[in-house]
Amino acid sequence: MKVTPTEIPDVMVIEPQVFGDDRGFFLESFNKSAFEEKTGVIRDFVQDNHSRSARNVLRGLHYQIQKPQGKLVRVVVGTVFDVAVDIRKSSPTFGQWAGCILSAENKRLFWVPEGFAHGFVVLSEYADFLYKTTNYYAPEYDRAILWNDPDIGIDWGITGEPILSAKDRSAKLLKDADIFESL
Repeated sequence: MKVTPTEIPDVMVIEPQVFGDDRGFFLESFNKSAFEEKTGVIRDFVQDNHSRSARNVLRGLHYQIQKPQGKLVRVVVGTVFDVAVDIRKSSPTFGQWAGCILSAENKRLFWVPEGFAHGFVVLSEYADFLYKTTNYYAPEYDRAILWNDPDIGIDWGITGEPILSAKDRSAKLLKDADIFESL
């Protein structure tokens, strides 16, 4: 497993070792011991989620203001551009974002720690997105920051307007959102 920190050192791209031949491939998508050793992140994952979305669907930027979730994300069908935004007020990287392409082909994982808003946009016809979380979903604490907040300035790499849920269309700007005072 190869781990590469992004511009925000707490957010990491993880490339598993892939064993392949003319029959297909095998990879270990998660190994607690190796994950902890290579990333320095010690967490218990409590929930696995799977979503499917069509081209140009943008989900995010989501987070839970209480019971925050760390997310270990990957794509098993298709391609997405995945983004993490630091919303920890005391962090030197507050308001900054890091992103990477996740695809069935590159088999990368993306570690999004607690204290970050998370989102992705689908670049392929559709994508199956899998993620492990460090806390359970708590709808009463669910929050969203507007995907195109000019103060954050994410370059989603798409032209035109994405397909958004009603919740994501009415999300708040970072300056008006609930943020993490400390974590």
